[in-house]
Amino acid sequence: MNQAFKKINPRGSIWQRWDPHIHAPGTALNDGFGGPDPWAAFIEKVEKSDPPIRALGITDYCGIDCYVEAVARQRGGGFKGVGLIFPNVEFRLSIETTKGPGVNLHLLFSPDDEDHVEHINAFLTGLTFRHGGETFRCVRPDLTRLGRAIDSSIIDDKAAYRRGVTGFKVSLEALQDQFSTRGWLRENCLVAVAGGGSDGTSGLQGDGGQWEATRKNIERFADIMFTANPKQIAFYLGKGTATIKDLETKWAGKKPCLHGSDAHTADRVGLPDAARRCWLNGDVTFETLFQAVIEPEGRVHIGEEPPKGALPGNTIKQVHVSNAQWMVPSSLPVNAGMVAIIGARGSGKTALADFMATGGCGISNRLSPNSFLRRAGKYLKATRAELLWENGETTGNDVASVENEDSWDAPHVQYLSQQFVEQLCSSEGLDDSLVDEIQRVIFEAHPEDVRINTADFSELLTSRMQAARGARDRHRHALKRATEAINAELVRKAGLPKLEKDRNEVLTALAKDRADRNQLVPKGQETRAKRLEDVSAAVETKQRAIAGVQARAQALAGLQSDVLTFRDQDAADWIADAQERRNDAGLSIEEWKKFRLDFTGDVDSLLKTRLAAVQTEITTLQGPSIAPSVGGAAPQPDVALIPDGALLSSQSLSLLIRERDRLQTLAGIDAQNSRRYRALTDKITRADTALAKLNLDIERAKKAEDMLVELRTARIAAYKGIFTTVIDEETELTQLYAPLGDRIAQGPSAVKKLSFSVRRQVDLKAWAEQGERLLDLRKGNLRTGDLLKEAEEHLGGVWRNGTAEDAAEAMRLFVSSFSQTFRQQQLSDVPPLQWARDFGQWLYSTDHIQVGYGLRYEEVDIERLSPGTRGIVLLLLYLALDAHDERPLIIDQPEENLDPQSVFEELVPAFCEAKKRRQIIVVTHNANLVVNTDVDQVVVARCGQHRPDGLPSITYQSGGLENREIREAVCSILEGGTRAFQERARRLRVKLV
Repeated sequence: MNQAFKKINPRGSIWQRWDPHIHAPGTALNDGFGGPDPWAAFIEKVEKSDPPIRALGITDYCGIDCYVEAVARQRGGGFKGVGLIFPNVEFRLSIETTKGPGVNLHLLFSPDDEDHVEHINAFLTGLTFRHGGETFRCVRPDLTRLGRAIDSSIIDDKAAYRRGVTGFKVSLEALQDQFSTRGWLRENCLVAVAGGGSDGTSGLQGDGGQWEATRKNIERFADIMFTANPKQIAFYLGKGTATIKDLETKWAGKKPCLHGSDAHTADRVGLPDAARRCWLNGDVTFETLFQAVIEPEGRVHIGEEPPKGALPGNTIKQVHVSNAQWMVPSSLPVNAGMVAIIGARGSGKTALADFMATGGCGISNRLSPNSFLRRAGKYLKATRAELLWENGETTGNDVASVENEDSWDAPHVQYLSQQFVEQLCSSEGLDDSLVDEIQRVIFEAHPEDVRINTADFSELLTSRMQAARGARDRHRHALKRATEAINAELVRKAGLPKLEKDRNEVLTALAKDRADRNQLVPKGQETRAKRLEDVSAAVETKQRAIAGVQARAQALAGLQSDVLTFRDQDAADWIADAQERRNDAGLSIEEWKKFRLDFTGDVDSLLKTRLAAVQTEITTLQGPSIAPSVGGAAPQPDVALIPDGALLSSQSLSLLIRERDRLQTLAGIDAQNSRRYRALTDKITRADTALAKLNLDIERAKKAEDMLVELRTARIAAYKGIFTTVIDEETELTQLYAPLGDRIAQGPSAVKKLSFSVRRQVDLKAWAEQGERLLDLRKGNLRTGDLLKEAEEHLGGVWRNGTAEDAAEAMRLFVSSFSQTFRQQQLSDVPPLQWARDFGQWLYSTDHIQVGYGLRYEEVDIERLSPGTRGIVLLLLYLALDAHDERPLIIDQPEENLDPQSVFEELVPAFCEAKKRRQIIVVTHNANLVVNTDVDQVVVARCGQHRPDGLPSITYQSGGLENREIREAVCSILEGGTRAFQERARRLRVKLV
């Protein structure tokens, strides 16, 4: 052990090795210590034990002669390194085990009283045993007589004494009577009973309940069990087949289990079976044994090594404050377990915590102006706080640098100042810092391989939710697209009557225009007029065909532009975005090039070929342009350019136009009528084009009803898809919280009150209010608030807890039930089709449904808790759940805003468990956090008179609760003194045992 041995250690309770059951040379029975100087050999074995033994329970049967000799030899310089030797008197009870011998019982006496030897001898003299009608006392002469009375053949006094010792049996009732009548015995003696099967209470087995009752009577009387059996240790701590309540009602409470080497020979000194050494946490004083009876779990350990606790690199060994003459002492040792700093108000408690946090780089930049460091800043300009760590390292900072904390190293401690805790637990709302701390603990609960190289909770959440949220965005897009398509189909359907009306009007106009055009042909030219009409119709048809091909050419040219845009922008953006989002993929530049997006075929050649073909087609349809002849003969108007019988549709446009113009001349149409003829022809051509489009639109509009059925099915499918992703988000979040949930399940009772909730957050009110703005609530059945009620009844439940199928079906039924009502109450000042579009987008919207998560305590969301209860949650977060943070935890007055019962029931178990793995330093006024946590070190702060020109003198006294002076200070400061404590008990009619 690195800790220098101190019988009473200002560092408080530390683990020390004890051997409470060891025999010495001259022991009454089975004395195997031989050699010329058995005591010298015995002492040498003790002094050379490794790990060193600090306390010895010198054991003998029915007496303390060996103990008296051991003390004498210690005073003569022997037993170096041993701080405590105490007497252990062993008896056999008159109650025998199934294997024959009486149950072994040990009385462990405190050596603190100067007259303890006289008191012990007086007690032994009062114990008697009857044999053969004679009474024998538990003193050497009587025991020698008893031996001869049992076996008259014994001549040697030592042999007779040994026989008398084996025959002397003590009744349980006699011992209980001695304890009830001797006050000194009750205050200075602890009863231990063997738990083994041969000479211990486990040997009390048999038919009926008598043996069980006898065993319980013995164990209820005992303060300590002598056993190293792991199952028995667990049993007597309430972790086996008996609960703590069982132990309290039937065994008078939990029992510490001690174990010694039970050495009767030199070679067995300090060598218990299976290296089951006995370790006690406390000073090397008998008071530590008394404390172990009160706190058996935290004070006793049976094993080869003591419990490890906080690791050396995360354990403050000493705090030193330089240039602070007002502080006495300037250096203070710090326990590796739980430290409580107590004192009256203004005594310097927070000052010490602030110095520790400063030395550990843990002062928060939100340090309140009311903190000690800021209030006393002008007196601390030259002051420096340093921490010596268990591993030999040193950290420190000048107090003046608190204002420039950004220049410090990363925090070596976690400091929860009183002001910081109050801010996090403010009743005005949930502080972002508290949310951050919750999320940090969740993140660190995951092993490294699950974090997938993310730096914090936000990144991990984004990574885990990416797939579900991406799918949700796609379904939302599909839902929007379906809604818009439905609106377009509704427009088509609604426009069908007008389309048919327009078509009839166009047909009527066409008939009139064609008739008017025929009227421009002189009479007697009917045959030529018929030919002219046919050629004119062919011209119109050819012009429409060319217009269609030109539109195709334009579309192909646009598609070429789209290809370039995709390659230069869309694909490039996708690659850049993918490289940024998936940077951890570890791909090289060359490998990323393989992800470049392009078309599966040679679209460039395809489009080029198609465009060339279209241009050729246009040229063919148009035909060669024929310039007017120069110096040659003019074309003969009576010579047909297109022979009769030739297929007009196969002729080029230029040829058809020339033939039409020729026929106009032959028909005798003068120049004025020719212009009118051409105008009518152009008008007819445009009308034909419009008629063709109207016919297409009418055919498409007639299919609108069928399309609406398909699109509504698609919309419901997209709506269902959104809810599928919502459930996927819930699943991912539940898995994200699983490690922390496991830790909560394994924690103490207070921790089990915590839970992480993953739930859908549905803002039904906002959704309904938005819908009401799209309805005329002055007419129809729905009035203000009715939509919210109907939505709650028909949709609220499935939105919050239903499956995707449930949500889709509920929405389908809701629309079916209320569609007519909605149409009746549509806004009159909004065009119907615009209203239908807006209403559909609202009806199927899902923005009001989100997946929420949060911490709950006793099924109440943390944001709804009182500041005090939030404080409990915060402390449980650090104490029980933040298992990955092993830095020292310094807390200033965690009991603020909490009632004493909450501190005792909720926080005490969490502190007791947390101090096993990390160093905890707490400033407190609450006795529960000192006494019931059985802190390892108490630092008592006391303040002198205030001085106008400087800080008052502040002194610090430290030690463990086994230190009587420390206990008296705790009672005086935290309980108001013994008298005040007793008066409260009296007034509350509470019986103090």
